[in-house]
Amino acid sequence: MDIFLQQLINGVVLGAIYALVALGYTMVYGILGLINFAHGEVVMIGALTALSVIQFLVASGVPLPGPVVVALGLAAAIPVCMMLGFTIERVAYRPLRHAPRLTPLITAIGVSILLQNAAMIVWGRQYISFPALLPVTSHSIAGATVTDQQIFIVLLAAAVMAALVYVVHRTRLGRAMRATAQNPAVAGLMGVNVNTVISITFIVGSALAAVAGVLVAAYYGIAHYFMGFMLGLKAFTAAVLGGIGNLAGAMLGGLLLGVIESLGAGYISDLSGGLLGKYFPDTFPMFVNGGFLGSHYQDVFAFFVLILVLVFRPSGLLGEQGAERA
Repeated sequence: MDIFLQQLINGVVLGAIYALVALGYTMVYGILGLINFAHGEVVMIGALTALSVIQFLVASGVPLPGPVVVALGLAAAIPVCMMLGFTIERVAYRPLRHAPRLTPLITAIGVSILLQNAAMIVWGRQYISFPALLPVTSHSIAGATVTDQQIFIVLLAAAVMAALVYVVHRTRLGRAMRATAQNPAVAGLMGVNVNTVISITFIVGSALAAVAGVLVAAYYGIAHYFMGFMLGLKAFTAAVLGGIGNLAGAMLGGLLLGVIESLGAGYISDLSGGLLGKYFPDTFPMFVNGGFLGSHYQDVFAFFVLILVLVFRPSGLLGEQGAERA
């Protein structure tokens, strides 16, 4: 049970990050019907930009507390990602808005590869370490351990998601976004500047990506030019799981996917691998120390969930015809 609780805590932390990234996918899809596969690379750019600022501040010996240094790195990453998201929409997607549906999808993949290679040129191929600046004090809960860093990640992600929900459902901009999602032509006739709304959607989604990039780099302690690819695919899976185009669905899907992946990798796989290594050490020598499946095949669970959702409920858990989108 203590293993179960520990993996549940880890899954909630990981799911909060997935939810932040999934919101970027679901907002763009809700308005344009476009899967922005370059969104994961925006997360990566945000993480590497913040790390560059953080490392500069640490190397310069500026006498600032660790959380303040991380906050300054995040403050630098957010506008960079917002400008990147605006540029991607304006240059790569807007000219293809009325093109066949396959064309923007291929363009999104091309933008993703372009950003990966640009990041590799700027930051190199090596893994970049995240300095230990955030408190890692541990707290024991029924045999499981939760750190201050994990609590901070969950609380920050929850605050950002709550702010987004408020903007979408309680502000004039949110009404314009929902109107554009329902019918862009009619929204334009009612005085909504559709191009501006779409650009703001990309900008907001990119800001969320910057926050997620810093959180994932702080959580794992590293960042690199290829980190956004798998993270983006998992966040897309989370958006599909919850019902792509639905804000609540993206948040629910992110949390569920994080928990499923964590339980599958750290509990089910470790248990099965440990049993195989214990009772069949000669047949399965790779499982003798346990954990082989959990450490090497945790991504399998995420995409297994995606297959199940697409087969049994293609609209996702909260995705319904006529659902409110943003």
